[in-house]
Amino acid sequence: MISKNVLAFAGSTRSGSYNQKLLNAAAEAARSAGAVVTAIDLRELALPLFSEDLEAAEGIPPGAKQFKSLLRSHGGLLIASPEYNSSVTAVLKNAIDWASRAESDDEPPLVAFRGKVAALLSASPGGLGGLRGLVHLRAILGNIGVIVLPDQIALSMAHQAFDDAGRLKDERKNTQVTSLSRTLVEFLSQHQKS
Repeated sequence: MISKNVLAFAGSTRSGSYNQKLLNAAAEAARSAGAVVTAIDLRELALPLFSEDLEAAEGIPPGAKQFKSLLRSHGGLLIASPEYNSSVTAVLKNAIDWASRAESDDEPPLVAFRGKVAALLSASPGGLGGLRGLVHLRAILGNIGVIVLPDQIALSMAHQAFDDAGRLKDERKNTQVTSLSRTLVEFLSQHQKS
């Protein structure tokens, strides 16, 4: 059974991140649609760069175990992913890589990801809104068993998109974000019944 709990996180560590602002809007819309949303900051996980040598010597880091536990207890994912050099950020890929690792020999493969449902967003000052990075993220998530919704948000000109309170200025964009979040919650609700 897939719960209506949604885990929300951005692949950005920058203060004042446009992707974090976009994620906040999406998370609020998901709450309004009936989801229980847990928002986390990947910086707080303090994950070292993934290394099999480190994993062999010390095991999975505490932050990775915490992230895996959160992923396992949430049916839905809201991910705001900046685009760095036409791909995903290192901090986001690193978190995914650590959470994909098994903590024991009898743990099912990719247990933190399989069957989860994700809605993807991106914000960028550029004209494509981070779209190229979302293509890569969609491929990564699909390959590890995440169901990725076909609709997504790529917010261009992000440096002009938010007011001083961090809210989207353009009502049409706000409606699109709200619609994506509602679609995620509705998908989770339908699968909970089945």
